[in-house]
Amino acid sequence: MIDFNNAMKRLRAVNGYLGSAVLNYSGETLYFDNDNTGTDIPYSASIFNDAYRMVSESSLDVGFAEASSLEAKTLDGHVFLINSKGTESDDNFTKINVFAIFRDDGNVALAKMIMEKASKAISEELGKM
Repeated sequence: MIDFNNAMKRLRAVNGYLGSAVLNYSGETLYFDNDNTGTDIPYSASIFNDAYRMVSESSLDVGFAEASSLEAKTLDGHVFLINSKGTESDDNFTKINVFAIFRDDGNVALAKMIMEKASKAISEELGKM
């Protein structure tokens, strides 16, 4: 079993962190943390996941690869989603998306690095199942 709390521990410690979620390829929530918000993180993450998939489809339509991330910067914060490519197999079981929201003054660059590492580690763990 994957310990999502441990996998997301470093992200929760980043300055400006408000909440996060881990979603599978179809947008189902595998983990979420909304302790610092009054927001329905699973719902917001699912909506953002749909937007990510539409952007990825557009990228493929113009001949580019699937999108690796999607970010919305607002006046008071950041909302972003990082996609893991999963393992080399053709199934989508190991593909996951990590969603997070941060205050505008948060360390977004560090958060993105941690999210990419976490998504890769979670995908690798799913591949072992």
